[in-house]
Amino acid sequence: MNEPQDEQTSAADDIEAVERANTAFYEALERGDLDELTGLWLPGEDLTVSCVHPGWPVLTGRGEVLRSYALIMANTEYIQFFLTDVGVSMTGDTALVTCTENILSGGPAEEGSSLGPLVGQLVVATNVFRRTPEGWKLWSHHGSPVLAETDEDEDEDSPS
Repeated sequence: MNEPQDEQTSAADDIEAVERANTAFYEALERGDLDELTGLWLPGEDLTVSCVHPGWPVLTGRGEVLRSYALIMANTEYIQFFLTDVGVSMTGDTALVTCTENILSGGPAEEGSSLGPLVGQLVVATNVFRRTPEGWKLWSHHGSPVLAETDEDEDEDSPS
């Protein structure tokens, strides 16, 4: 009689573990910790992982994906993610996380200042995780920029 309760508890535990793995991904990026980030992706050279950064082509293969993060970390002095609209869906050993990345980032400092200019950006992201014996690992990340409306767009929509 406890079977439905056990299944609900197990599903809730899985969702919580996926949420922790997703949070760990963004925290590793914020700290610029490539070693930790590497450990969060599916292991093995034979596994095909993929990544799409906003404005980039599709990157496939673990090496190419991890090189892209090394490049981003080397050229980003500061980055912080505020995640909103986080949703988790699961089927079997696969979990899908969707969220909005509210990103604040800054490049190298300009002459005479301690921090470079900070830029805000909105990105909608999909992170796909696979269950492994070592826990939930990233299989795919896809980020797309959110295009903000400008005043001109609003003027075109209003009747004259």
